[in-house]
Amino acid sequence: MNETKTILVVVSDIFFYTKIRDAFLPAGYTLERLRTSDDWQVKALQSQAIGIIVNMNDDRLNAPDILKALKASPETASIPILAFANHEEVGSWKLAKDLGIQKVVSRNEFSARTLALFEELTSSSAAS
Repeated sequence: MNETKTILVVVSDIFFYTKIRDAFLPAGYTLERLRTSDDWQVKALQSQAIGIIVNMNDDRLNAPDILKALKASPETASIPILAFANHEEVGSWKLAKDLGIQKVVSRNEFSARTLALFEELTSSSAAS
């Protein structure tokens, strides 16, 4: 059984990524960061990710297209996804919900409760 707890992180901002990393590493997680919008498929399959974190407002990575592709692929469609977006970005929130993203929160809530939000998501996904 694979004991590695790998999370795929779709966040291009290095400072925000570092904040996410600092929340997860002490809890025993491994992070796999997407650096380009072409990375997602290889990394999602190779990492055997237990979950994905996505910044819906990340223009450099085109998060909506990555999410659509992840949800359309049988190998990655069931991976739990935690997305965050600026609270005023109504279109991003709607798109995430339309794509079936399990949990969408504001950037502020994500920053405040990063690890707890992810663990709530993955424990409820494992239970269902």
